Amino acid sequence: MRQFAIVKPAVLVTKRIYPEAIGFLRQHAEVDYADSDDGLPAEELAHRIRGKQAVVSQLTDKFSAAVIERLEGIGIIANVAVGFDNIDLPAATRKGILVSNTPDVLTDTTADFAFALLLAAARRVVEGHAFVHSGQWKKWRIDLLVGQDVHHRTLGIFGMGRIGQAMAKRATGFSMRLLYNDAVRAAEPIEKQLGLEFVDKERLLRESDFISLHVPLMPDTRHMIGAGELRKMKPTAILVNTARGPVVDEQALAEALERRQIAGAGIDVFEREPEVHPLLLKLENVALAPHIASASVAKSGTVEGIVLYFWPVLVRSSRSASFQPSRASRAASRSFCPAFLVASSVFLASSWASRPARRAAESASRRSRSADSRSRVQAAPVNVRKAITIAA
Repeated sequence: MRQFAIVKPAVLVTKRIYPEAIGFLRQHAEVDYADSDDGLPAEELAHRIRGKQAVVSQLTDKFSAAVIERLEGIGIIANVAVGFDNIDLPAATRKGILVSNTPDVLTDTTADFAFALLLAAARRVVEGHAFVHSGQWKKWRIDLLVGQDVHHRTLGIFGMGRIGQAMAKRATGFSMRLLYNDAVRAAEPIEKQLGLEFVDKERLLRESDFISLHVPLMPDTRHMIGAGELRKMKPTAILVNTARGPVVDEQALAEALERRQIAGAGIDVFEREPEVHPLLLKLENVALAPHIASASVAKSGTVEGIVLYFWPVLVRSSRSASFQPSRASRAASRSFCPAFLVASSVFLASSWASRPARRAAESASRRSRSADSRSRVQAAPVNVRKAITIAA
C-alpha cells in the first residue's frame, strides 16, 4: 500500500477558547493561537491570517465583505457560535469559503437561561438580592418586593426554532398559555405537542404577560421590538431577550422601563456589547446578564462523538462553497460540554483546511476510489476512521 505524507493545515484561532479544544486542534493542525479575550484588531488579524487555511472565530469577530475579500487561501471560517451574523455569508460564498456554526448543542442551555431571566424579572430576584446585601432588610412585611406569578400566565414567543420550542417546553411545566409568531409556521405536530397557538405580531404583543425573543439577527428582525411595539404590550408585561441585542431598540426599552410602560425585562444581549445603555444600568426593574445564556458546564460529551458527527457532514458537503451545518445538526447530541462544543468547530476547521494538501498527496491514486478510501482510513486518527469509511 502506498504511503502519503499528511501535511498539517495552518489554522488561526482568533480568541481564547477552552484548552482542551486547543490541545485537540494541535493534534491535527499547525495552530496560531491568540490566547486573549480581547480578540485581534483588524490589521493584526489581516497580518496573522496570511498563509492560513482556516480560521476558528467567535461571535465578536467581524468578517465583513471587505475583510473576506482580502482573505487568500482560507478554506473555512469555523464560527464557535450558534449565530453567524458576524460573518457576511454572501461574500464568503463568492470567495468560495465554507462557513460553519455550532447549532443545537446549546439549545436547552440557552432556553434554561431565558426562563431563568423570566423568573428573575417576574419575581424580582435581582432586586431582592441587592436589598439583602445592602443591609436594608430589617423586617419581613406582607408586601415586600411583591412580584408577578408565572404559572397559568401567557407566554408569547417570537421565533419558534429549536430554542423557541425548548422555551415552550419549559413553559408547559408552569401551565402557561403559549402564543407564538414566526416567519415560518411550526409543523402541526409540534403545535399540538407543545400546545402552541400561532398568532400575528400585534396579538402576541397585546395578549402576552411575558414575551421571549428567539429570532436570528437579520435586516427584518433588527429593532423588531421598538417604541411602537413596547407601547402595545401590557403595563404588567416582561420582555426577555437571549437572541441578539440589536433585535431590541435598547434606548426605547430603557425609556419604557423607566416610565413603567412595561413592568420589567430580562436581558442577556445588547446592541453594542459590551456597552450597555447607561439608563438600563440605573434601573431596578431589569435583570441584566453579560451574554452568558450559553455558558454552562455540561455533564457529558466526547471529542470522538463530535468527530464522528462532523466528518461525514464535511465530506458530504465538500462541493458546497458555503454551507451551514444547522440543517443537518438535529441528529447531533445536545449535551456536549463547552470545551467539546469548541472542538467541533476546531475539528471541522482543521479537516477542511487539510483537504487541498490531502488531495495533492493522493493524486497519484485517484483512479482507484477504493484505494483512496483505504489510504485515508489508515492515515486518519483512530477516532475518525469509522466516520471516514461511512462518508467515503
